[in-house]
Amino acid sequence: MMVRRALAGLLMACLGTATAAAPAPRIETIASGLDHPWSVAFLPDGRVLVTERAGRLRVIAKGQVPGSISGVPKVYEASQGGLFDVVLHPRFASNGLVYLSYAAGTPAANFTRITRARLVGNALVDQKVIFEVSPPKNTPVHYGGRMAFLDDGTLVMTVGDGFDFREQAQRLGSGLGKIIRINDDGSIPANNPFAHKKGAQPSIWSYGHRNEQGLAFDAASGRLYEHEHGPRGGDEVNIITRGGNYGWPIATKGVDYSGASITPFKTYKGMIDGIVIWVPSIAPSGLAVVRGPMFPEWDGDLIVGALAAQEVRRVDLDAAGKVVGQQRIFPEIADRVRDVRVAPDGAIWVTTDDDAGKVLRISR
Repeated sequence: MMVRRALAGLLMACLGTATAAAPAPRIETIASGLDHPWSVAFLPDGRVLVTERAGRLRVIAKGQVPGSISGVPKVYEASQGGLFDVVLHPRFASNGLVYLSYAAGTPAANFTRITRARLVGNALVDQKVIFEVSPPKNTPVHYGGRMAFLDDGTLVMTVGDGFDFREQAQRLGSGLGKIIRINDDGSIPANNPFAHKKGAQPSIWSYGHRNEQGLAFDAASGRLYEHEHGPRGGDEVNIITRGGNYGWPIATKGVDYSGASITPFKTYKGMIDGIVIWVPSIAPSGLAVVRGPMFPEWDGDLIVGALAAQEVRRVDLDAAGKVVGQQRIFPEIADRVRDVRVAPDGAIWVTTDDDAGKVLRISR
């Protein structure tokens, strides 16, 4: 009898643990009425920087109407062009350095550029252009523009293929269709894979990309994750490696917008396949790795925003980085999602792509 009671007590305790659900996520609107908010960055004092595609950098403090940061460089705003990403230097607390990516130039010759500046109060000062993509192009689309710092202090940025110039993605003499890697001052790291290759652009870190709209470095695993738009289908998530060739346009799971074939190859020897492929397209935008105490059941998983699918999606990864599943999360969010980020406290932030866009915070 005593043994049965002990076993029954143990069973009840286990059932209680198993059925104890985590608190439901809470979605709050932090700001609204923003003009196509593109990216967010979290300041040490609790304020949040938000880029608007039209060329404004906003600052959000809790309980206050979003303010503006002065000194933002002039951007080329047309179609997909404008102000893109904002990231903080790893030692921002001591040096105040902020990095902006944006479209620059003219309709006939435009490109993606990185400017570095110091944030002093609500102003950017000591601006310096540290990188420009070459060659310029005459299309206002497929800029890339996502940035991330690696654990060695170097900065990586995605660069799209310019849409009409997809063959450039395979050419090492072109900056289009690449991920580039530079030092924090814009100089070229000596250990870049093509730094000493004749005819190659020394900034190239990886190539064979189409239009990369998500980039996230996970310090815990050492992996650099990226996602990019396919044409009609063939969106993909990749783990980026030094010097890797990711196939575009020689290999793709998608077809042209007309329905015509782009290539006979879905894979190709020596080219790296995505760990996730979406057919039909979801138009992924924004990428983050979940870390921190707020969503421990998702630790190490990827959070992906989607423009066409109008959703936030979780990609479930095992410890080795293998995809074991995916699902839509936060179904209350049914807007074009431009960016997703994980804040220092573990909360998930989302921006919606609209001329009256929102900044959302999901927490427990």
